[in-house]
Amino acid sequence: MRSIFSPLFPVPVVAAMLTGCTSLATLNPVVSPVASSWHATVPHGGRSRDLIAWWASFKDPSLEALLRLAERENPTVQEAVANIDKARATLDSTKAGLFLSLDGSASADREGNRGDGSNRLAAGTTKSGGLDAAWELDLFGKTKQQVRAAQSRADGEVWSWHDARISVAAEVADDYVQYRACRELERLYREELASQTATIRATERSAQSGLTSTADLALTRASAASSSSSLTAQRGECEILVKSLTQLTGGDETAVRRLLDQGKRGIPKPSAACITSVPAEVLRQRPDVNALEAEVAATISDVGAAKADLYPSLSLSGSISISQSTVTGRSVPWSFGPALSVPLLDGGSRRAAVRSAVADYDIAVASYKSGVLGAVTEVETAMVRVDTALRRISDARNAAENYQRYFRAVDQNWASGGVSILDREEARRSAQSAAITLIEIRRDAVQYWIALYKALGGGWSAPVVSLASAQGTK
Repeated sequence: MRSIFSPLFPVPVVAAMLTGCTSLATLNPVVSPVASSWHATVPHGGRSRDLIAWWASFKDPSLEALLRLAERENPTVQEAVANIDKARATLDSTKAGLFLSLDGSASADREGNRGDGSNRLAAGTTKSGGLDAAWELDLFGKTKQQVRAAQSRADGEVWSWHDARISVAAEVADDYVQYRACRELERLYREELASQTATIRATERSAQSGLTSTADLALTRASAASSSSSLTAQRGECEILVKSLTQLTGGDETAVRRLLDQGKRGIPKPSAACITSVPAEVLRQRPDVNALEAEVAATISDVGAAKADLYPSLSLSGSISISQSTVTGRSVPWSFGPALSVPLLDGGSRRAAVRSAVADYDIAVASYKSGVLGAVTEVETAMVRVDTALRRISDARNAAENYQRYFRAVDQNWASGGVSILDREEARRSAQSAAITLIEIRRDAVQYWIALYKALGGGWSAPVVSLASAQGTK
């Protein structure tokens, strides 16, 4: 759709959009200034690409299959498609007002009277056919403005469909990333519980021989129970994410579980993600902003149509019919002529309709401004979060590795009797907490990339800098 707005997003007062006396003098042009550059750190640099290419950069066939399934089966996307069909049907119906309407009719009757004497009437057949034509001349452009409004709204529904596809894709990917991170945490808790179970057995043998106090045994059992509880809770969270993915992809849980089982283990990550667009250019590829822009254009046309209704309307109509009867013979009545309708007294309803249309325009402009400001803020916020998460990954990985080394050293000292079980448990909890934090930050980083993808309107990527090296692999 070609935009009617300049790079600073003003809605111009374009007299050519309306005809004759339907001036837009009462409409206030909107200007929503947008910064010429980003204030947040721009990740890596890059350029725009299409939607599918960016998801393909995850190199995860299961994710791509879930995205295709969601686009085909998700009710929100299906509703958006239906809205397009409805808007286009409305457009076709409105266009019909520009052309001549013609209706035909035909009938055949046989009648008579079998009464007595003078009441008797021989049976006869009557046949008739007719044509009725009507055409309203669009003197002041009312119908043309209605067509423009319907066209703008049909374009807006197409943009809304793109927005639905992008939003659903981002939601599916976000849940998928959370699911993979959830399984990583589940694996961590499971391995921890296995280690603690082995520790309990060793502590029980030591307690039986009198080398370890019952307090130490109670502590190891309590720690294992706590890990078992965490593992159970984590499994529940993973199941909830499966349910969420099932809802997003149309309800086939068996298919979703099969795709999840076939997918790669570990948290998926895009191979690269890049931005070079300035804010104004980015807003051009935001479907929701384009949909709001289309609604502003539609309300401009609505104002024109309402103003045109203040003036006279002229229509031409005609009819011709042929009637053939065996009793009365044939007749061919016809009529043709113009009809002028002049608004005189309506209690101010037409002028109120104009004010209502202008108010709808003001509402659309306010929504557009809000959409522009919100879109820029979403991008800026997402870039800050991406930059912050990427900076944290290195420190979190370093902390996890060193806490693990510390735990192994303490564990060896505990096995040789150099430290207490309490010291060992503190070291174990620190190592576990650091490992959990690393998984969560790696998960958050990919989620923020997905949020940035959505905020930019979808479809941006370029193979410049690999995220694998920044996020590490597990």
